[in-house]
Amino acid sequence: MLTDIQIAQQNKMLPVLDVAKKINLTEDDLDFYGNYKAKLTFKKLNELQRKAKDSSKNSKLILVTAMTPTAAGEGKSTVTIALGDALRHIGKNSVIALREPSLGPCFGVKGGACGGGYAQVVPMEDINLHFTGDIHAITAANNLMAALIDNHIQQGNKLGLDPRTISWKRCVDLNDRALRNVVIGLGGRIDGVPRESHFQISVASEIMAIVCLSKSISELKERISKITIGETYSKRRVTFGELKCTGAIAALLKDAIRPNLVQTLEHTPTFIHGGPFANIAHGCNSVNATLCAMATGDYVVTEAGFAADLGAEKFFDIKCRSAGLTPSCAVIVATVRALKMHGGVLKSDLEKENLTAIEKGFENLAAHITNTKNFGIPVVVALNKFVSDTDAEIELVKKLCSEYKTEAILCEGWEKGGKGATSLAEKVVSLCDEKSSFKYLYDESLSLKEKIETLATKIYHAEYVEFDSKAEKKLKAYEEAGFGNLPICMAKTQNSISHDKACLGSPNGYPFPIRDVQLYSGAGFVVAFAGDIVDMPGLPKAPSALNIDVDDDGVISGLF
Repeated sequence: MLTDIQIAQQNKMLPVLDVAKKINLTEDDLDFYGNYKAKLTFKKLNELQRKAKDSSKNSKLILVTAMTPTAAGEGKSTVTIALGDALRHIGKNSVIALREPSLGPCFGVKGGACGGGYAQVVPMEDINLHFTGDIHAITAANNLMAALIDNHIQQGNKLGLDPRTISWKRCVDLNDRALRNVVIGLGGRIDGVPRESHFQISVASEIMAIVCLSKSISELKERISKITIGETYSKRRVTFGELKCTGAIAALLKDAIRPNLVQTLEHTPTFIHGGPFANIAHGCNSVNATLCAMATGDYVVTEAGFAADLGAEKFFDIKCRSAGLTPSCAVIVATVRALKMHGGVLKSDLEKENLTAIEKGFENLAAHITNTKNFGIPVVVALNKFVSDTDAEIELVKKLCSEYKTEAILCEGWEKGGKGATSLAEKVVSLCDEKSSFKYLYDESLSLKEKIETLATKIYHAEYVEFDSKAEKKLKAYEEAGFGNLPICMAKTQNSISHDKACLGSPNGYPFPIRDVQLYSGAGFVVAFAGDIVDMPGLPKAPSALNIDVDDDGVISGLF
């Protein structure tokens, strides 16, 4: 059996210009990064943004989300890509919009992030490793800000910044737990002011969130200038704009704000841009990429990270609210294997038929179906097929979904590409024709505490929220400073609907702990940290890096 990377390497890609022509883009609309990758020019980006305002009434925005992930793998990106290809198989003008993979998972736990089997985006090695340099630019911009903040203190501290309150973190796009908590400025007087500092993974940086939510350089600079970096000794909030070097940061990001165009194995146009994690950031590709897809396609297939309790909720309450987007329907990816794991089956026993475990584990999928429908849009379940699935197991999942008035459709995109997802595509088209009553989970007028409580009780099914006294104090201060209308970006484990990664299925009636909060005043949301979640992941005992290699011809192997 071929690996994903071998399938991708055997595929014959079209020149990216030929892919662009499918959505009426010309050579003058693109800046080329070799033969198979390109960025939109600013001129075309601005034109497509204007066009998207008119086409949004006709272009259908389809969100692909999932049940709670397990070690068995659910294949959300695979289904997203297969659905985009399948829509073209049934004669629809579809465009896909995805996030950029982070180097953290590529060398850590997950491996590559470009789909799988015969439903992939290519060139997958390039996309997984460096791509067009967007994440590196975000890392450099983030760390230039950190250097400028520390230099301001070193050079006299005119603003009176209290080093103990500096909240801006350095970042790196790798999993490195040793950098979570560091001491900087050691040495002599010329080496800076000693203080405790921190690193986070680049995809959790507020700069990443800002790039993904900004539509123009002007908006980018405005958001960067609003970033809170700390307080003065008199407890006045200080923004980065007060250092008067926002332009330098924006200059590093001038190309990173422009969407990238690539293709699937079946040559469906795909915008890949922005890569925030959904367990610690807002988990969606850029607004610019989505708008450009909607301006060039009649059906836009996008995804949000991890399960519906994280990525989908943030897509609806943060991204759609910020950009004024209205999704047409949602696809929830599920697998027989994941249902069995949520039913208590060990990974080593997943090959065995187990209807009892599926019934027990279905409570997890049921929770995500109910939660997603609460946003007022139609929902379909994509049952991503694995070779070990039995007919009885598949029929049971379909029956259980029907009890929740939701159809489950078998998706065989991994094995068959777009042809394996045409039934799903036809269902999605019919759902997009239904009347949508899209709504947010909470009104922005609620207090920050009430928004967190709404998320905890309505989405995570907790009984109540336990706020650490530090978190409560900070939330009160944010509201007094005028940030009470901001949405919440919950940082919690992706491995459970709850805050506890060990709680499978659909836990309910438990206390939901908020240990800390942080204001992302530039991005426009408040991050709430639940349980033991951290914004700098660590490497596992056997990281994916052990499997990756490259030969003298530059051919990469082992990348998923």
